[in-house]
Amino acid sequence: MEAFEIDTLEAERAKLGKLYLEFLRVPALSVGLYVIEAGGTDPQQPHTEDEVYYVESGAATVTVVGEERAVSAGSIVYVAANVEHRFHSITEELRLLVFFAPAEYTNKPG
Repeated sequence: MEAFEIDTLEAERAKLGKLYLEFLRVPALSVGLYVIEAGGTDPQQPHTEDEVYYVESGAATVTVVGEERAVSAGSIVYVAANVEHRFHSITEELRLLVFFAPAEYTNKPG
């Protein structure tokens, strides 16, 4: 079994100074913690794998292929592979668990 604590993951992510910390990777799945400060910018580009975002805390708007939706703690958002998406209008620090299937970059060419 592998088990994780959000507070421990957040401390590691902050120590590394990164927005995203992958903490689990197996061939069919990868999972990470993604944090964007209030007022911050989401720099990500479309991924070659399907994604599910679980909003652990915070408040923002997500745009997926031009469709907007407010998200907050407890929201779950599915984004298909290769689809343009972005979090914006972040009014409270956004803490997301991100699930990639298969594991992130598995389908990336080259």
